[in-house]
Amino acid sequence: MAESAPAQYRIFLRDLEVRLSIGVHEHEHRRTQRVRINVELTVRHPGAGFRDEIAAVLSYEGLVDGIRRVAEAGHIKLIETLADRIADLCLEDARVTHAEVRVEKLEVFADAAAVGVVMTKGR
Repeated sequence: MAESAPAQYRIFLRDLEVRLSIGVHEHEHRRTQRVRINVELTVRHPGAGFRDEIAAVLSYEGLVDGIRRVAEAGHIKLIETLADRIADLCLEDARVTHAEVRVEKLEVFADAAAVGVVMTKGR
């Protein structure tokens, strides 16, 4: 009999807005910008069933706090770098098998809602 794949579930964070110092241009070093972050993670299921306890699952609060720490850590030149750092943060939890991170700068062009990047990483 074939071995079944381990169960997984997906969690997400939608439309988190943070202000941070980001960009390659000189004027971007002098002010913060609004950035929207979306994250979707594939997480290994803990086994036969969920225990109804926070320790049994990946904490959304920990995810948001971690993203805020990355944003506050100092100037970042590229949104690709920010997305990569957030994906790495997500993969620090061994239960996460795949991370998709969308980062959007919201104040770049007056005639565009956003510009951005989607970064995917997995193990």
